[in-house]
Amino acid sequence: MPILRNAKKALKVSKRKAKVNTPVRSRLKTTVDAAKKKAEPATLSSAFSAIDKAVRRHVIHRKKASRMKSQLAKRAAKTEAAPAPKAAAKPKAKASKK
Repeated sequence: MPILRNAKKALKVSKRKAKVNTPVRSRLKTTVDAAKKKAEPATLSSAFSAIDKAVRRHVIHRKKASRMKSQLAKRAAKTEAAPAPKAAAKPKAKASKK
């Protein structure tokens, strides 16, 4: 336990901030995980919104938020542009030797 007066005060403040930040961090984590599983526009939009709210409340750093959004968008583009598997190519007839 803290002994000094300012350490006691800092403990109170950190507990108060933790109580406020925990739901924001939890929502951020759940929406980002959902967006990672399903890269749909609706889930991406809610994930981006949760990331922006966490930045506004100083729960995460803005550059970390930018990195997270970039990774989610990259993953969504990758799944969106994934080509359909090609049908098996027919083997070519070999030339006969004369």
